[in-house]
Amino acid sequence: MTREASHSPSPPVDVEMARQAGVCAALLVGVLASLAAAESYEKFPLLMPNVRPEKAETYFCTPIRIDPTQEYYVTAFEPNATMDTAHHMLLYGCETPGSDDEVWNCGEMALSQPGIATASVCGSGSQVIYAWARDAPKLVLPEGVAFRVGGKSSIQYLVLQVHYASVERFKDGSTDDSGVFLYYTETPQPKAAGVLLMGTGGRINPNSVEYMETACTIQEDKVIHPFAFRTHTHALGRVVSGYKVTRKGFSDEWELIGKKDPQLPQMFYPVASDLTLTKGDTVAARCTMESNRDRTTRVGPYNKDEMCNFYIMYWTASRSPLDQKYCFTSGPPLYRWSQEFRSFPEGESIVGPMHRVPYHHRY
Repeated sequence: MTREASHSPSPPVDVEMARQAGVCAALLVGVLASLAAAESYEKFPLLMPNVRPEKAETYFCTPIRIDPTQEYYVTAFEPNATMDTAHHMLLYGCETPGSDDEVWNCGEMALSQPGIATASVCGSGSQVIYAWARDAPKLVLPEGVAFRVGGKSSIQYLVLQVHYASVERFKDGSTDDSGVFLYYTETPQPKAAGVLLMGTGGRINPNSVEYMETACTIQEDKVIHPFAFRTHTHALGRVVSGYKVTRKGFSDEWELIGKKDPQLPQMFYPVASDLTLTKGDTVAARCTMESNRDRTTRVGPYNKDEMCNFYIMYWTASRSPLDQKYCFTSGPPLYRWSQEFRSFPEGESIVGPMHRVPYHHRY
């Protein structure tokens, strides 16, 4: 094969290939730019509307209605709060809100405030999708993972709950706009995010160490990938740990999901190992409580009470997360791990140095 001279001014082959490559590169840049524009992220402020709580231990809720004709994908949460003002914040997804008001009292044992109604957080379809306390930083979900809201999803409303343990800073007439900035996109994400909230009831005897324990079995035929965990107690919590438990013959195999000192910033930390949860697997959590008080401390919503919570944030390749949102037991003295497990993990109640150092908050 030979190359003959052409009477037309056509460019050499290598020049022509370079030109075509340039065109392809330009097209690729254009496509990538279009994709980037299509997956641009917006920022939405879900904040308290300048409220002024009058009583300590007040819980206020405020909602947003999500467009039922459009699905959105929430990929990050940026808190707008300090622990000097807010004891903690929870963001709930609801099918319906507990009230149609702009603000309402929404604690478990809500303190009444004149002019503000009292109602539950959600009217139906309650699920926690985000939690914050103790000056935790921004949370960014892994690439491709998002909470699906609006449209035909089970989340038609987002309700922000803020717990005001103290109202000292409001006595001069100041108001508060604590809340969270939501980062979202309209571009569908391939992995659905979800949260399983584990906790207990129960009581802690005076001057004692108590273990508050919970466990439940995954009942749904989905593969769950935990990627972050969060712990929450009040003042008596020393360590909170969560595990995947698998029955192996006559013993139990425990795999650590996460362990943390709950007095550290109560953010979502990366899980201890790359594991999955499937139908039939058991998840278990324990809070080690140490009381030097001369009174009994019970689980409850106020600072004088206690809480034992372990959050598992996960993704699944399914279009929707688990229907199961909560895993609670009655706690001590009515429920203990020993009632259903044959062996326990070593060191589940000990916090080593690695568990006292906060992890980076990006996954």
